[in-house]
Amino acid sequence: MRSSARSARDTVRARLRSWEVPGDTCCDAVLLVSELTTNALLHTDSAQVLCGLTLTGDERSLRIEIHDEGRTDEQPREHRAGPGEESGRGLFLVRQLADRWGSGRSTRAEGKVVWAELTAFT
Repeated sequence: MRSSARSARDTVRARLRSWEVPGDTCCDAVLLVSELTTNALLHTDSAQVLCGLTLTGDERSLRIEIHDEGRTDEQPREHRAGPGEESGRGLFLVRQLADRWGSGRSTRAEGKVVWAELTAFT
């Protein structure tokens, strides 16, 4: 699983650099992809996930989508991690970094899609 999240981060970083997305936005997007990919692999019965990136409409917003094979329609729930816990802060980070985020049924995989949007260019 570590290699899956690492592969997603590396692929997204390369794509965003080729699109000349500013550094801070690129770093935030890579972190979002890492957290959402890890959550999909840990909390669903997915063997793999599909990651999508889109510059929307006027190319000012970046949309990140993580599609899983999970069998639940539930929106991911944020866990309030205690100070000594090593995990459980992923959705807190998503909520803090993304301009908008949510989830729904995937049109590209058997499960759901969790998406996040960032302002790419100001």
